Amino acid sequence: MLLSRSILAACLTVALAAPAHARTPEQVAQAALRAAPVWDGHNDVPIQLRGRFGNVIDHFEFRDTSKTGGDANEDTWQGRTMHTDLVRLRKGKVGAQFWSVYVVASLKEPQAVQATLEQIDVTRRLIAKYPGDMALALTSRDVERAMREGRIASLMGIEGGHQIGSSLGVLRQMHALGVRYMTLTHYRNVGWADSSNEAPKNDGLSDFGRKVVREMNRLGMLVDLSHTSEATQMDTLDEAKAPVIFSHSGARGVVDHPRNVSDAVLARLPKNGGIVMVIGYPGHLSRERQLWGAAFDAESARAKALQPGDPTAAKVLVDAWIRANPEPLATVAQMADHIDHIRKVAGIDHIGIGGDYDGMETGPVGMEDVSGYPLLFTELARRGYSQADLEKIASRNMMRVMRAAERQAASLKGEAPLEAPLPALVD
Repeated sequence: MLLSRSILAACLTVALAAPAHARTPEQVAQAALRAAPVWDGHNDVPIQLRGRFGNVIDHFEFRDTSKTGGDANEDTWQGRTMHTDLVRLRKGKVGAQFWSVYVVASLKEPQAVQATLEQIDVTRRLIAKYPGDMALALTSRDVERAMREGRIASLMGIEGGHQIGSSLGVLRQMHALGVRYMTLTHYRNVGWADSSNEAPKNDGLSDFGRKVVREMNRLGMLVDLSHTSEATQMDTLDEAKAPVIFSHSGARGVVDHPRNVSDAVLARLPKNGGIVMVIGYPGHLSRERQLWGAAFDAESARAKALQPGDPTAAKVLVDAWIRANPEPLATVAQMADHIDHIRKVAGIDHIGIGGDYDGMETGPVGMEDVSGYPLLFTELARRGYSQADLEKIASRNMMRVMRAAERQAASLKGEAPLEAPLPALVD
């Protein structure tokens, strides 16, 4: 019996539409990361170089840092193994990296400016030391070019407004040296913006803080809202004409931590065009780990009070408490939960990745270092994220954001730099 032409055509359409074989989550993740390698929003290798080596890196081997750890019980730079090296970045499918040129927020502003310049210098020297593997990137085109060449596009971000010394002139010079984002605050307020970790002084941004945001938009420097208070975030979204980023944050709707982003802020991201680059820090991903951390801090304070002037005896008490109360471990699934929540509230176009490696003790189980990103993308594929979704999260969303910031800067090319009066210099 002959089939009609319409039935044959329908059968052929179904056959062509059906895949030869269903792809596994691992295969979907692998395909996504081949097409769009991870663009990570935050890595603290530069401050590791300062803490471990005083920024003397002639003999530092960045291809493999797996032997950098010493005594695991020693709470120092040397006591921990670094999370990042070229081998593990390749394994983690990282194609672009924002290197944080962070310095501690407790520094006086003039000292912070100098230290930031030193961190920019060591970062640029590290990139130049491995020209076959890394490429300094100043524009979205630079990132595209580096990825095509198989090199890791390397960008720089300042982690705290204290690092510009309350000066628009310093901000402009940091941009001229290659800095492409600034986190408005770190763990302390600055004179013009409030942090997520201190009582508010400005109720968000001051008038000067709003001017900082406008000047960053004019320059094409991305405004990073990780570490800032919700009021600072809301004021910035009112002021910004370019997409903002959260370079390393989670979702407060999953874990109610002040470092995570509230649903009220997430709901405003689509209009702004910005993204949350989801962090790997266990205390922000896991409620159990967050509560354990608070209990640990309390026990440490209690031990110090019970053994004043005897840190060894206090440590014995804390170690005994840890043995009785083992630290909960964060999981890849919990990191995926934050991504799920951001997708639900803000949408798939507003998610990125910002691990915070080498700025924490460890990432989640299986993602302890930068090599673990494929596990996260496999977990997301298992949850039904398409290859196109995964490509957006990996780097396409961040690429869109950077291009938008560049377009905004281009549209303001004719505008004069913003000015603010400086204090008089005294001997």
